[in-house]
Amino acid sequence: MSNEAELKSKFWKALKSDRTTMLGLVGSEEDGGQPMTAQIEGDEDGPIWFFTAAGNDLVEGAGSRHAALLNFASKGHELFAKVEGDLSVSTDRATIERLWNPFVAAWFEGKDDPKIRLLRFDPREAQIWLNENSLFAGLKMLFGSDPKKDYADKTAEVRLN
Repeated sequence: MSNEAELKSKFWKALKSDRTTMLGLVGSEEDGGQPMTAQIEGDEDGPIWFFTAAGNDLVEGAGSRHAALLNFASKGHELFAKVEGDLSVSTDRATIERLWNPFVAAWFEGKDDPKIRLLRFDPREAQIWLNENSLFAGLKMLFGSDPKKDYADKTAEVRLN
């Protein structure tokens, strides 16, 4: 498996497991993002879905489609990613039904709550950083090795679609 393919696979695996991201619109006051919980279906390549409510800044700013940025750090900080893509708003009943779960239900008054909005994030490109063992890098540095050499194959810019 190539370095890019491996990092891409690790990204999707970590995102499916940890799911908390920072999502923002490019060029908006909120482009630094806000915490959102990712819903992922199927294999790699997206889309990534988010449940939110009407009136959320992302819903208001996205319009029919808007450039967006997703930032992700896995719980153990072994993987970091910055993902560029497009964000659109949906109220598709079939998708709400398919993605509905107890965690989403806690935020709404049922699947028919008129405030429910889905944000669809279609990823295009990502920068992914793998941080497998920073303690080991520190020890190598103490003994005169250059830890940058070990990280040369732990970063990649990859297409996610």
